[in-house]
Amino acid sequence: MTPYYDEDGITIYNADCADIIPLVDPADVGLLLTDPPYGMNVGTTWTPRISARLTQSWRRYGGWAKDHPPVVGDDVAFDPAPLLAFGAVVLFGANYYADRLPPNGCWLVWDKKRGGTITPGWNGTDAELAWTSFPGGVKMFNHMWAGYKRDSELGHHVHPTQKPVALMRWILDKWTEPGDLVFDPYMGSGPIAQACHELGRRYIGVEIVEEYCQTAVNRLGQQTLALGI
Repeated sequence: MTPYYDEDGITIYNADCADIIPLVDPADVGLLLTDPPYGMNVGTTWTPRISARLTQSWRRYGGWAKDHPPVVGDDVAFDPAPLLAFGAVVLFGANYYADRLPPNGCWLVWDKKRGGTITPGWNGTDAELAWTSFPGGVKMFNHMWAGYKRDSELGHHVHPTQKPVALMRWILDKWTEPGDLVFDPYMGSGPIAQACHELGRRYIGVEIVEEYCQTAVNRLGQQTLALGI
């Protein structure tokens, strides 16, 4: 399959990851790090009143209710089994499908409040979790990310479940080395790709929505320009 983008060790495919995962040899991958659809909309019925109220609140506080393409696959239960063939794995949103994962103590907690409080009326979560295949105990990352109250990337909201590049750098620093290959089957807008570019990791990302592929490429181009200044 022809990559959508392939430069400086960063490879992006505009494809269904189900078609790409069998082509990637787990032995070549230093870390599978990804933020898959959690299946949060399985069986959810939104009344117009509730939907309108939540949308107004999220927009007011800089949340995700903007004109983004939908998260493909979020209306079905997520099956992590194909990803567990890879030796080193970090999966975000795993609290929504923990019953389909092996038990393990090393979870990551991203504290989005940074130990503080968030504006009253905020409907987002206080923290987000990621399951890992690594030994050890729980790890904590503090980084404010609540609407317009952010420690980074203020005004740069391009995906409904966007994660900070700083969070991905923190994970890569812990469990990869320069030159390692990072596999991201659910790329979104490319924060992991950007972190890999910054830290000298090789990267394969897959995203089914072409708009997000182009967003990731644009972000990489902006980062390259910034590094060259």
